[in-house]
Amino acid sequence: MEMNVKWDGKMAFTGFAPSGHKLKMDAAESVGGENTGARPTELLLSAVAGCTGIDIVSILTKMRHTPTSFQMNIAGDRADDHPKKFTKITIHYAIEGDIPEDKVIRAIELSMDKYCSVSHSLSAEITATYSLNGNTGEKSI
Repeated sequence: MEMNVKWDGKMAFTGFAPSGHKLKMDAAESVGGENTGARPTELLLSAVAGCTGIDIVSILTKMRHTPTSFQMNIAGDRADDHPKKFTKITIHYAIEGDIPEDKVIRAIELSMDKYCSVSHSLSAEITATYSLNGNTGEKSI
């Protein structure tokens, strides 16, 4: 995979994805940016959530279970010293629908352990929790 990323001046950049989409990135005003786009670290957390989310929906659909609602909250802890990499990432999957709990757990485990190329590209410790129809799961994933 290849991308082209163009400097737009100051601290702003636009990435041109092979899929034809553009990604606008910028820094905060306090560090010389103009706050016209997402921070690269925000995009990284979004990419982990998006990657695992796509996996989970795909796996559940193949199991013949489609969520009626699906949201993720993702939090990342970063090192204090440069390069201030993510050291821990926690994802909470809030899934609604008529889906057996064991199927939700299996879909999350498959994404986390096998399929999500984004999370497997990071050195951070990644943990997951879930809730199904508003009830928090018992099993740690």
